[in-house]
Amino acid sequence: MSREKYPTEAQTKKKLGWREIPIGGVITRRASALMNKTGSWRAFRPVIDEGKCINCSFCVTNCPDNAVPFKDGKRGKINLDYCKGCGICSSVCPVKCITMEEESKFHK
Repeated sequence: MSREKYPTEAQTKKKLGWREIPIGGVITRRASALMNKTGSWRAFRPVIDEGKCINCSFCVTNCPDNAVPFKDGKRGKINLDYCKGCGICSSVCPVKCITMEEESKFHK
C-alpha cells in the first residue's frame, strides 16, 4: 500500500482555486487514519480486567478507531496510539471487564 506524501511548504502556501479544494468530509485514500496517532486526545483510558474477559469481541467490532485487535479468537492489547477514549468498548462489554479511567492517572 503506497501512502501519499504530505504537501511541501510551497504547496501549502499556494492559494487553491475552488476546483482544486477537496470536498470536506470525504476520505480520499484508504488507511489515512494510520498517519495520525490520535490517542493523545484521550481524557479517559480503557483498562481491561483480563480475568473477567471472555473474548466475545464486542469491544473489537464496536471500536470506531479499530484500536482493539483480535487474532486467533483472542482480543489483543488496546492500541493506545489510536484509542480516543470514547468508552464504547466499556459500554458494550457484556461482562463489564473494561473500565474507563482518567488518563492523568497514568502520567504521574
